[in-house]
Amino acid sequence: MTEKIRLDTWLWYARFYKSRSLSSKAILSGKLRVNSNKIIKPASKVRINDVLTINHVNIVRIIQVQRLGARRGPASEAKNLYKDLSGDATDASTIKNISENSKKDTNKRPTKKDRRILDKIVAKTLE
Repeated sequence: MTEKIRLDTWLWYARFYKSRSLSSKAILSGKLRVNSNKIIKPASKVRINDVLTINHVNIVRIIQVQRLGARRGPASEAKNLYKDLSGDATDASTIKNISENSKKDTNKRPTKKDRRILDKIVAKTLE
C-alpha cells in the first residue's frame, strides 16, 4: 500500500503556506491541481511522485512530491520534500517581491497633504 498524506498538511509541511488553514483556503479556492486534476477538498490525498500545480500570487509553480514528511521543520528540510519543475523564474525572492507589490492598498485614506490639496481645489471651484 502506498503512503498518502492530506494535501493541506503537505503544503504546510513544505512551507508553501504559513498555516494549514491558509493552505486549506487556497485549495478550496481552486488554486491547486494534482496530476492536472482540479482539487477542491483540503482532505485530498497526495502521494510521492504526484505533480502539483500551484497558482500562488499570480505565479504558477509546478512541483513534484519527493517525500511526504512527518513534521513542519526548517526551510532546509522542507526543500527536500519537493522538486521544483517550473524553473528558476519562480525562486522565493521573486515571489516575495511580487507579493509585497500586490499588497499596496490603492483605496487608503488621504493624507493631510492630500486633504489640503483637495481643499484648495474645492475653494477655487467655489470662487
